[in-house]
Amino acid sequence: MSSAPPPPRPALRRSLGVVDGVAIAASSTAATTSIAIGMGTIATVVGLQAPALLLLAFLPVLGIALAYARLNRSEPNCGNGYTWVGRSLGPWPGFLTGWVTLVGSVIFCAYTSAIMGSVVAFAGKAGLHSLAGVALDPTSTGVCTAVGLVILLALTVLAVTGVRSATRFQFALLVFEYAVLLGFCGWALVTGDHAVSLSWFNPFEISSGTAFAQGMVLAVFFFWGWDAAFSVNEETKDPGDSARGGLIALFAMLGLFLFASVAFQREMSLAELVRNGPQALPYLGEKLAAEPWATLPLIALMFSAVASVQATLIPTARGLLAMGRDRTMGPLWTRVHPRFGTPAAGTVVVMSVAAVIAVLAFAIPRLSDMLLAAVNAIGLIVALYYGLTALACAVRFRAARHEGMREAVPAVVVPALSGLVLLGLGGYLGYSYLTMSDHFELSPANGWFMFSLPAAIVLAGLGMAAVAKYVRRSPYFTTGRGTDAEALTLPMDRTAV
Repeated sequence: MSSAPPPPRPALRRSLGVVDGVAIAASSTAATTSIAIGMGTIATVVGLQAPALLLLAFLPVLGIALAYARLNRSEPNCGNGYTWVGRSLGPWPGFLTGWVTLVGSVIFCAYTSAIMGSVVAFAGKAGLHSLAGVALDPTSTGVCTAVGLVILLALTVLAVTGVRSATRFQFALLVFEYAVLLGFCGWALVTGDHAVSLSWFNPFEISSGTAFAQGMVLAVFFFWGWDAAFSVNEETKDPGDSARGGLIALFAMLGLFLFASVAFQREMSLAELVRNGPQALPYLGEKLAAEPWATLPLIALMFSAVASVQATLIPTARGLLAMGRDRTMGPLWTRVHPRFGTPAAGTVVVMSVAAVIAVLAFAIPRLSDMLLAAVNAIGLIVALYYGLTALACAVRFRAARHEGMREAVPAVVVPALSGLVLLGLGGYLGYSYLTMSDHFELSPANGWFMFSLPAAIVLAGLGMAAVAKYVRRSPYFTTGRGTDAEALTLPMDRTAV
């Protein structure tokens, strides 16, 4: 007498389209947050040459995006870079790609929690300056993070209960924040007192090679996030929609960043940009408008942070799902909710880890210091995993070099050059950090501290890879392939409109 077959395993649902991909990619890139944090931050490094660096940084990022699209056509997998690098360059760099991607995303969620807590500033505008004996200081990392953690919990619930409803929520936030951003930047562009200068677009005006490398890594960070669209390629009705969504969002971000960088410099002097740092966008609102209109940029910044954290939770949990399927990570990450069709357990754990990191960040009491340290650390991490994924594309499609320039250039040459540029910049910046200080200090001005963050992440990744190979005995390290990624059924969501 034969036993009954086991019940089907819960699976991810194919319910997303191009618009959802654009929403996820644009929300994860978080143009408003990048502009608010980055314009003042990048000015401290390269002065008024932000437009030049944004244009230059876009070129290798575009090459890497095209590499992602080509790899996605060949093998759509929610593990994207982790899977592609593992099969093309080897399991150790593949695991490291997945690891640094995930850790960078968790750090992003942690420090963006403080930005979401900028809602504290609204309390001050309403006359509420303390609550239960605690001063509601909008520049305090602790207060802003505590409020942000509450918001993070709500976003986790939304990410668990359905990715499609989450993307629609993100799209609504994007419409509002872009309307505010374009309105105020357009206002600044028209009324600003500082004449537009061609020197803003001249990278040779930058003072040193170290400043150039750091500025380029920061500019790459501006664009970071478009690849989130590829994390849901197993949940899109057509896997090609992921690539289309990511590329549409990437070009839209370029336009927004250039428009905003010129507008900021039309309205604010270099001294103002440096002095306001990550608060440059709220400062712009206060400078241009009276209340209540001056509060709109702050609301847009908060909405952008909310949307970007939501969009980061989604790909992080799916990257861990891919690693769990390959047994390079534990079985917890493979649990898909039977009702919602999402990796619910993984999403909750990611949120919990981000919350713990946000609490530990109290070691750097000033919000601006925390943001600058995190941005620089993530910039190096992004350069590493983007570079490795681009090289994986060049290696996988290397046979195209025999098919003429028309095939070889987009398949091999462009990805290889883009990857080498980012890896070279990251290496040069890391060397600069090591040589700029003679002692260790918890400060974004200390080179050893700035280098220690990404170095610790890489070393931890190598340790976790060793556990996966020698303790979990994952077949990923012997065959370069997972255990059951191809066997995972992905039913179409017939109820999706």
